[in-house]
Amino acid sequence: MAAQNSDALALAQTLIRCPSVTPDEGGALDALEAVLAPAGFACHRLPFSEDGTPDVDNLFARLGAGGPHLCFAGHTDVVPPGDEALWTYPPFAAQVADGMLYGRGATDMKGGVACFVAAALAFAAENNGAVPGSISLLITGDEEGPAINGTVKVLDWMARNGEVPDHCLVGEPSNPRALGDMMKIGRRGSLHGHLTVRGTQGHVAYPSLTNNPISGLVKALDRLLSEPLDAGTGHFEPSNLEVTTVDVGNPADNVVPAEARARFNVRFNDAHTGGSLRRLLSDRVAGALDGTGLTHDLAFNQTGDCFLTAPGDLVSTLSDAVRAVTGRTPELSTGGGTSDARFIKEHCPVIEFGLVNATIHQVDERTSLADLETLTEIYQRFIARYFEVFGIA
Repeated sequence: MAAQNSDALALAQTLIRCPSVTPDEGGALDALEAVLAPAGFACHRLPFSEDGTPDVDNLFARLGAGGPHLCFAGHTDVVPPGDEALWTYPPFAAQVADGMLYGRGATDMKGGVACFVAAALAFAAENNGAVPGSISLLITGDEEGPAINGTVKVLDWMARNGEVPDHCLVGEPSNPRALGDMMKIGRRGSLHGHLTVRGTQGHVAYPSLTNNPISGLVKALDRLLSEPLDAGTGHFEPSNLEVTTVDVGNPADNVVPAEARARFNVRFNDAHTGGSLRRLLSDRVAGALDGTGLTHDLAFNQTGDCFLTAPGDLVSTLSDAVRAVTGRTPELSTGGGTSDARFIKEHCPVIEFGLVNATIHQVDERTSLADLETLTEIYQRFIARYFEVFGIA
């Protein structure tokens, strides 16, 4: 059943050689369209822009017109390579050495995109160029960037044009150590907080004439950190709050400053919504500062909501494919950072499975050739089983 490793490898090398540092397309979407269109995929290039944000090119490609409709979502944009002199091989050379493919995007996530394309093409070839439903790809150039002109706007376009899938597989690198270790069935939400505490500036020798905002900020942060937000839920670990910066900007040793600021991030589970968490944190800060005479502002920016795709036919179909190829039963995880699945879950059930993530965003990012072959086979088995499970009798 496995597609040829060389197909995925050759495409992965082609994609890596496109310097598509976000938000630049770099030729990567051109390369995908050149492979997909001759195979019968209807390809739509979807450039989007918005004032103050980078222009982003995206690709939606679909084979078939009916249901069930399985979508693969991913991105071809990559983070900058950093100091290229530190790389063993040039970051956009796609060098193969000692059984490994090196290059920026090898695992995050041009390698995964290449594996799914190879699997989809092999499955279609086995079915004489057709599929018993539809297979599509939503490929953005904005996942590593602001995520404004990418997946969100492509999904809106899909909804307007009758292209909403029944299910989606995101090919983000999901495995911590070995292929088959882990699949993602949900993600924690992400909420940023910006706290400013204001007091009365003055000479440190006259404390009665001052009101130190740093003391208030410390009290507020202690209140936020000392009491757990929750104890975790069935599929999620406890929510956690991390202070990311504390700033006063005071150049003088003998002056009480007028204000003090801090920023923090909360990764939260399904015990909260963004709104309920805002209220909880606001109440804690207000309680900590009550009676101090200090004033404060607490602003929030939510970059993702918590979601869960409950175990069922979709999850078991992918788990079965992983187990059949690797012999491993993947852990069902909701950990890690955010992904574009946070947008897709508004349209259809979504799960995530891809390559090993040990070297993502690092110097000498790489994946093994064996993993490219294995992931291609997993995807092909998943596609075949998907249409058996969800096909119309």
